[in-house]
Amino acid sequence: QVQLVESGGGLVQAGGSLRLACAASGRTFSMYAMAWFRQAPGKEREFVAGLLFWSGKVLSYADGVKGRFTISRDSAKNTLYLQMDDLKPEDTAVYYCATKVNAGGPFGSWGQGTQVTVAS
Repeated sequence: QVQLVESGGGLVQAGGSLRLACAASGRTFSMYAMAWFRQAPGKEREFVAGLLFWSGKVLSYADGVKGRFTISRDSAKNTLYLQMDDLKPEDTAVYYCATKVNAGGPFGSWGQGTQVTVAS
């Protein structure tokens, strides 16, 4: 089992930046891919960005964040990051990190989430 703890959320003005972090512990050697998801009030949770943890290869970004968000990781610290620039009010959501142990399986471990609020 992998435990994930997000941090770095907060209130920011439109056009501002935030950097989220997700610290992993436990069976970190089993992490194949990691990703960020978000859920806005009244909406379903959606994929934001993902990467292969040990190689750092970025897999994809959601269309709405391309060019503004950057996913990265520090494998020595077992930490996933999401640099969010040029934030917009529609980016307001609870952001979650998650991990999966293989390419075909589900994201089985999730963090508790961190709130990001972008004021207009």
